[in-house]
Amino acid sequence: MTAIARTGTGRRGLAALVCGALATGGLTAAGVSALEPGAAGASSHREAPLISGQPPYDNTDVYAFVSPDKPDTTTIVANWIPFEEPAGGPNFYPFPEDARYDVHIDSDGDAQGDLIYRWTFDTRVRNKDTFLYNTGQVTSLDDPDLNISQTYDIDLLKLDHQKVVSTKKIADDLPVAPSHVGKASMPDYKKLRDQAVRQVSGGGTSYVGQADDPFFLDLRVFDLLYGGNLSEVGRDTLKGYNVNTVALQVPSADIRQSAAQPTVGIWSTTQRKNAEGDWTQVSRLGSPLVNEVVVPLRDKDEFNASSPWKDADFLPYVQRPELAKLLEKFYKVKAPDEPRKDLVSVFLTGVKGLNQPPGVRPAEALRLNTSVKPAADPERLGVLDGDNAGFPNGRRLTDDVVDIELQAVAGELVGAENDLGDAVNANDRAFGGTFPYLALPTAGSRGPLAGKGGKDDAAGGSARDALVGGGAETASASGGTSDAVLIGSAAAGTAGVLLVGLGLLWWRRRGRAT
Repeated sequence: MTAIARTGTGRRGLAALVCGALATGGLTAAGVSALEPGAAGASSHREAPLISGQPPYDNTDVYAFVSPDKPDTTTIVANWIPFEEPAGGPNFYPFPEDARYDVHIDSDGDAQGDLIYRWTFDTRVRNKDTFLYNTGQVTSLDDPDLNISQTYDIDLLKLDHQKVVSTKKIADDLPVAPSHVGKASMPDYKKLRDQAVRQVSGGGTSYVGQADDPFFLDLRVFDLLYGGNLSEVGRDTLKGYNVNTVALQVPSADIRQSAAQPTVGIWSTTQRKNAEGDWTQVSRLGSPLVNEVVVPLRDKDEFNASSPWKDADFLPYVQRPELAKLLEKFYKVKAPDEPRKDLVSVFLTGVKGLNQPPGVRPAEALRLNTSVKPAADPERLGVLDGDNAGFPNGRRLTDDVVDIELQAVAGELVGAENDLGDAVNANDRAFGGTFPYLALPTAGSRGPLAGKGGKDDAAGGSARDALVGGGAETASASGGTSDAVLIGSAAAGTAGVLLVGLGLLWWRRRGRAT
């Protein structure tokens, strides 16, 4: 957990907001105790036992921010399928047809969705007599060489006390950008991504397809909090992995209650159709890392199947976080006094004076004040460093939520200043300046091209060297095996074949003699 450079003004800013909320009774015990029993959910990768075995239905992260280049709009990004290995063919990573991917909008702070944006998918296979995802080079989304393709619909549902009162289709049969098979198959993936950016009814813009996983962190936190001695920090363990993403940019006026009440709560869910044809919620997430490192094993699956207006069952895990106790155990960082009302503010209600709706019902969701203008120079620590356009006011792609949450859990907001972090401060790939802002996915053919010394974000050897004798310079540049080893391996393989052949010949001759 490394020291970081930061301004004192930002640090004091959020702490003052939280302390002010506590002093004025914004987070009184009476207000929290009014919660009804239930459960909640949040963002993560493989965060619960059941969903870890169902990656196509597993929410990984949700982002919501005022669009930096279109400040009258809000961009929502929700991701599924953690740890997509780019070369994971031949089936790669389609969206399942028996799923509903929902993004919920609470515009009045009562923890009940007022709007739902719902994505559903259809799959088309041109030729079932081949194992290939694509049968040639793909240069457009309607290329006949793209053997497996998908389309999607988006329905906008309006609700009143969780009852659907109207449904409007805002996207119909729009194309999904395919998985990035590789440079030979898809030499210009950006062109395919651009073709998949489409306008939707009501003045919105949509993208659905594959993207580089925008979450950056060192996941070795699970090895006794970075090795128990801080020896395991500084490596983005999600580098090189992709996700399936839905991104939607809509006018902020369409999702907020009014200009006077501009804060919205946002979370996503996945519903899966069971054998009887009924829909069951199997995943849910709002704020990052809550289910992963706040909720204990016994409740994680229930957490994913729950609704935010029934979040009281998990209140003790926020008020008495296990992570704070572990930090004290391994690194002697004294845990703040409990119950932790400061964390209730960050995770359940929003911060008073920033993104807390009037009369808020505490519930786990991303809370975004859509009236806060985008920052010209975003701070990676968001509100903690005086940048009110960042986490926990929504979540931008560049927000370093791991460092922010570590510092908050260690007591940053109640006077225990600290610089905890995982030494991963940015994504390995740069984000874009226009919608959908996400970085392009890593190609399945990542690694240097054979004999060319090409560069990519991950090293990889070339089978061509083994087959045709690539030069030592190529092997060295690729970080792969030397020619001597490759030649030795090939020779050993040839010798093995010869030995097997001689053995079979001897056995046949012996049989004839007998």
